[in-house]
Amino acid sequence: MKVTIEDVAKESGFSITTVSRVINNNYPVKDETRKRVEEVIDKLNFHPNILARGLINQRTDTVGIIVPSNTNLFFPIVVKGIDSVLRKKGYTIYLCDSDNNEEEEIRYAKSLLSRVVDGIIVIDPQTSNMKNGFYEGISKEVPLVCINGYNEGIDCNFVLNNEETGAIEAMEYLISLGHRKIAFVRGEKSYSYDLKERVYNEVLDKHHYGEYKKVINVGYGNKYNTVDTTMETVEDVLNNDNHPTAFFACNDIMALGVLNACKRAELNVPGDISVVGFDNIIISNLTEPKITTVDQNMYELGENAAQMLLKHIDKHTGKSERIVLNTKLIIRDSCKKIT
Repeated sequence: MKVTIEDVAKESGFSITTVSRVINNNYPVKDETRKRVEEVIDKLNFHPNILARGLINQRTDTVGIIVPSNTNLFFPIVVKGIDSVLRKKGYTIYLCDSDNNEEEEIRYAKSLLSRVVDGIIVIDPQTSNMKNGFYEGISKEVPLVCINGYNEGIDCNFVLNNEETGAIEAMEYLISLGHRKIAFVRGEKSYSYDLKERVYNEVLDKHHYGEYKKVINVGYGNKYNTVDTTMETVEDVLNNDNHPTAFFACNDIMALGVLNACKRAELNVPGDISVVGFDNIIISNLTEPKITTVDQNMYELGENAAQMLLKHIDKHTGKSERIVLNTKLIIRDSCKKIT
């Protein structure tokens, strides 16, 4: 049978009110009284109702995190950075995977509100839910921080990577190696992919290499099967005589798919084909060859978002803010200069 606060009161010899004050730490209690109640709580293995405490204290010490996927290692590292900060402050997290679905993202956000979380962090929120004002509305009910995602004219707190600069670096690096036929590999429904595609087109036009543009959409870019989907799609491209000499992929799991496609086509990386990824997840440093990629400061993104959220939980400020972190091109072994 579940132990109740009444059981603790009876065993300790104090009133329910006194036990409640010890649990919630919201009124002064004598040290000897607190010690006795805490001993009984341990003895009976009593677990207070967090939601009930939240209604009393207006704090539940919980934070909701919504991610579009748990299978791309980018997101778990960001979550680890968030948790490293929140755990030290006594917070517990609810982790929700929306599977890159707008409706699921909304459902999870509403569910977190019903659980009286103290704040919400959304990683790479769906563009439609940013543009339609959904998250601006949520931010008026509970402290909210968005990590990356569509942010133009949006009145919310943001921690962002400078993905545009990172994409420019990647494209300029490939061009500096002599590549003129560069293909762009992306997924569907992502502001991040849209931004990188825009950069891809702008950089090619700037250098007057716009005659060869190839955008390859592999569908949802963060699923467990994205590597295989990318491999199969790129393999078809490589069967063409006028195939690219280089690929710029929107993330590292797509870049891995490109590597596998080249292997199937018996093309050497970097001897025949150069490949650049994005994110710098652990996989990019474990492949052969190791993948040149753009580091997105995943752990630091999470830390900054958690610190920003805590500030807004404590101060209840209504003013939105944003932090932009720099990216860095990590040059490894998957690219080669051509003549």
